[in-house]
Amino acid sequence: MIGIVTDSNAQLPPELVERYAVEVVPLTVTVDGVDYAEGVDLDADGFYGRFADASPAVSTSQPSPGCFAEAYARAADRGAREILSIHLGSAMSGTLNSARVATSGSPVPVRLVDTGTASFGVACCVWEAAEALAAGATIDEAASVAERLGAQVGNVFVVQALDLARAGGRLAVEVEPEASAIPVLSLVGGEIKAVGRATDVDEAATVMADYVTLAGESLKVAVGIADKAAAPFWTALEARLAGAEQVKAMVRYRIGPSVGAHTGPGTAGAFFYPAA
Repeated sequence: MIGIVTDSNAQLPPELVERYAVEVVPLTVTVDGVDYAEGVDLDADGFYGRFADASPAVSTSQPSPGCFAEAYARAADRGAREILSIHLGSAMSGTLNSARVATSGSPVPVRLVDTGTASFGVACCVWEAAEALAAGATIDEAASVAERLGAQVGNVFVVQALDLARAGGRLAVEVEPEASAIPVLSLVGGEIKAVGRATDVDEAATVMADYVTLAGESLKVAVGIADKAAAPFWTALEARLAGAEQVKAMVRYRIGPSVGAHTGPGTAGAFFYPAA
């Protein structure tokens, strides 16, 4: 048996966690000076609810090596003889380094994967690697699947809190708020860049959908939403993608606290990658 470990920034839906028996190590999300373990004592609703009547100070930090050590031990206790540990890109977080430190004390060998991506892009890598393992792949073969996909997965999104994106240090300097325009963004190489602009929700959804469908002739797509404020973008984007011939499969996911701390409420978008 090969166990799978990831971190909570992957936003891996509960049904996939259960299906593949994935150990999810929580990032720490700090809200107004109080630390919370993502998905353990702070979920998406609880996080975005903090923005209803205030503008809380929010930040994130990587899990400790001890948290990874505990996850590796749990996987081994369930019968894993090897562990595939798939994580948020090292250029964006120290999460992978914490995992690396923990491998020295793991009761079974651990194969680390730096996906080079973030948020549901990591979940895409976990999902495809888990499918490969279920089909009989070795741990190195499954790791190669995740690494390859990490380099291929794309993303596009809109945010309504550019100040949070800028505070995180990843927003390109040329992206500025405009009263009459909605910037359409993509995280590319660790930097959030503008890939288009729109004047309203429908146009933003069209720009995002076009960005996705131009990526290939056969795609798997995941559409994400932060909170109710993002629902109009999400609904419009999903409607356009559902009718696109390039989209062979589409799933939904929730944008959780460790991503929302850098994008805020009102965020919606998609991850996409070539379908096999």
